[in-house]
Amino acid sequence: MVKAGTWVEIRNIILEANERATNLPEDTAAKPLIMWVKGNLIQDSKIGEPVQVQTATGRLESGILEKIEPVVDLGYGQFVAEILEIRAKVRGALNG
Repeated sequence: MVKAGTWVEIRNIILEANERATNLPEDTAAKPLIMWVKGNLIQDSKIGEPVQVQTATGRLESGILEKIEPVVDLGYGQFVAEILEIRAKVRGALNG
């Protein structure tokens, strides 16, 4: 059970695949348009249930409860050792 007031992320399907514009790329058009929103849960609920949240700006949004206390993952990828070499060369060029 997720308590009211908990920071959560919800998912809401805005348009089903068959409702999307016809001029989209084929792979995009085949998928629904989905909105993810973070906010404070209005009432106790469980993952996968329809809920309502209040966003940081005060909006009320409805959707399916997906995540509890979601983490911001910027996803810059794996470590690349060559970038350290490039950094050293750039710093050397700028400083010397």
